[in-house]
Amino acid sequence: MRTLLPTTPSRRVVVGMSGGVDSSVAAWLLKEQGWEVIGVTMKLWPQDCMTRAEDKCCGPQAIADARGVAHSLGIPHYVMDEAVPFDRMVIDYFAEEYRAGRTPNPCVMCNEKLKFGNLWEKAAALGAEFIATGHYAIVEHPEDGDPTLRKGLDPKKDQSYFLFSLRKEQLGRALFPLGSLTKEEIRGIARNLGLKVADKEDSQEICFVPGKDYKAFLKDRLMNRGETFQAGGFYDTEGNYLGAHDGIELFTIGQRKGLPGGSPVPLYVIDIDAAGGRVVLGGEENLLCSEFTVDRVNWLEPPPVQPRRISVKVRHGHAGHAAEITMKKDLTAVIRLAEPVRAVTPGQAAVFYDQDRVVGGGWIARRELIHTQSTQVTIDPGQLAEESLA
Repeated sequence: MRTLLPTTPSRRVVVGMSGGVDSSVAAWLLKEQGWEVIGVTMKLWPQDCMTRAEDKCCGPQAIADARGVAHSLGIPHYVMDEAVPFDRMVIDYFAEEYRAGRTPNPCVMCNEKLKFGNLWEKAAALGAEFIATGHYAIVEHPEDGDPTLRKGLDPKKDQSYFLFSLRKEQLGRALFPLGSLTKEEIRGIARNLGLKVADKEDSQEICFVPGKDYKAFLKDRLMNRGETFQAGGFYDTEGNYLGAHDGIELFTIGQRKGLPGGSPVPLYVIDIDAAGGRVVLGGEENLLCSEFTVDRVNWLEPPPVQPRRISVKVRHGHAGHAAEITMKKDLTAVIRLAEPVRAVTPGQAAVFYDQDRVVGGGWIARRELIHTQSTQVTIDPGQLAEESLA
């Protein structure tokens, strides 16, 4: 395995157990390697919402599954009530980003604030020096340097994108035992161990949104706060009014559904003006972007003084794109893409790679759309491909 773990077998580690097959096998692997393993499951739901969360990670069934696995493995298990911080740090963030016309990424925020934030306090109280999870990523711990975050070896499952915002000190006490394994291998291990979660389905959607309907979830949350969606109008790229909409929160960049009809060509959401309640529509060509700005940049290695060639992922599940990054003041950076990319979306994470190594990342704040050929960037993507692997 390529994962370079600390070698002292007597050390204690807290494993975040979600009740799924990944975190269950992670706990077993660490125990087999000689670690003293303690399982902890975070309860993220207030008591009056627990029935709604039965099928979600860290809901009632997930807690029961994690407890059962811990018993099978012969390790202690604790439940950590994080409902209030989760509501404030993750769900509030989720709602406010849509209110601001951006598309949030709650998984990144949960990792940073809870799994490798608040959970550390519990781990320290239990005398643990490390936290482990079932993420498909690799973190290397050299004896004489900073930790290195790399992609998981299974490209279909790699989750390094969701971990870019962890600080060096958080990575320094993190373990990802599954980084060098495939999903099939992990399920095979679970079956051989006789774990009941061996064939449990993966969680594919946002864990706190029932029925995959984020719009209904947002509407209920705003109503509980005495608020409503921000209604406004659709406009084209020339500023012409095309009709009314029920709220900017209902739209994201690249969306086609729920737009006015009658256009001779397909229309897409290409911009959202939260202050004016405007949803701007255009053709597919208007979705192309050659340059964008990121803020709140987190570097896992020294930031570049000069422009640096990287590979950037603007959403999870997509191949990286060759680009050049130039750092600005106040933890902002400008990304110039070698070739235009479709639907670069404010609020999403832009993660920087050097081959399989995560070197940093930030949050997409503003983008420049391509309207004429003259605005396109002239970087040779073939040249960049030699230095940056998507």
